[in-house]
Amino acid sequence: MTTQEAAARYHELANQRKFIEIQDSLYDENVVCQEPEKAAAMGMAILTHGLEGVKAKGIARRAAMETLHSYTCSEPIVAGEFFSVVLKQEVTFKGKPRMSLEEVGIFQVTNNKIVKEQFFY
Repeated sequence: MTTQEAAARYHELANQRKFIEIQDSLYDENVVCQEPEKAAAMGMAILTHGLEGVKAKGIARRAAMETLHSYTCSEPIVAGEFFSVVLKQEVTFKGKPRMSLEEVGIFQVTNNKIVKEQFFY
């Protein structure tokens, strides 16, 4: 799978909110997820190694949500072995007011799989 194909499939599945399918079909077993430093203040690990850890992080984040009001993933921009998307969501986390979140995700594709994801927000 080329970077362009991975980016297109990520975009398609993200807009359907099929996050587990994204991870199962596109991610390498040794994927690394990097969050910004401020993620630690929200109780999130800054670095997560391995597919199972990335899946667990996503499951925990979704479990903390009371309501996901909307979610969009922009068309990807592809350059070499990288692609980026803008992710936007309206969400209410348990015990918190509704909020708008916006982030840029950058993904590295090597040997047909996503080996790294890095988020900026």
